[in-house]
Amino acid sequence: MSEGLYSMEAKDFDKTLDLKQIKPYGDTMNDGKTQVSFTLPVPNGDEAIEAAKQLMKKMGFENPLVVYSKELTEGFTFFNCYGSCTHTVDYTSIHVPKVESSVMDMHETDEYIKEHIGRKIVIVGASTGTDAHTVGIDAIMNMKGYAGHYGLERYEMIEALNMGSQVPNEEFIAKAIEMKADALLVSQTVTQKDVHIQNMTELVEMLEAEGLRDKVILVCGGPRISHELAKELGYDAGFGMNTYADNVASFVAQELDKRING
Repeated sequence: MSEGLYSMEAKDFDKTLDLKQIKPYGDTMNDGKTQVSFTLPVPNGDEAIEAAKQLMKKMGFENPLVVYSKELTEGFTFFNCYGSCTHTVDYTSIHVPKVESSVMDMHETDEYIKEHIGRKIVIVGASTGTDAHTVGIDAIMNMKGYAGHYGLERYEMIEALNMGSQVPNEEFIAKAIEMKADALLVSQTVTQKDVHIQNMTELVEMLEAEGLRDKVILVCGGPRISHELAKELGYDAGFGMNTYADNVASFVAQELDKRING
């Protein structure tokens, strides 16, 4: 009896995938189940929970449920909520600007550079401005790399210098001139109040003032960096999450080949 009931209920589940109207997937297709976390500047209590539910409804969630609430400090409460999203998006209409280069591994990139460039590529990288975080630039540049992807220092045909963190744009440019860098790699992790936008824009303006912008390949990366944002700010490419030294090295090698050999 229970198996028959389960079978009957399973048949009622929506299994239709419509890429023009996609919504979050929780347990079944199109159920819209979503988990949302946020903090409200109110003390924890029944009123706070009701405020969170009402806010969820205004966000477009049906049947909002607060499953966890905790006072972070006096007058501030953190919420973990569930609800069914009522909104959909047309997946077929989405176009995201992407870096136009094929990704090669370290050995393939080294061979590509030998064949097409004929010398080592010089890359200078740093976490510039007030950014004190090196996890991003280290993952790309340090010899050991990250998640099984070797860093640029390990490449036979790349001369890589990691200047570390909190490097002023003036020092970054000076070192690039000294080393006759082919490419500059900027890492931005601290992005509160969009401070990274100001710093990255300043670097481009300084390179243009020095007449160097068109002479170097300018690349940026970080958790909130996208290729679209990078291009808007005047960079040649931007790399966000789930990208490694392979992506950066491949792009720089192929871009330099285009500039040298047309």
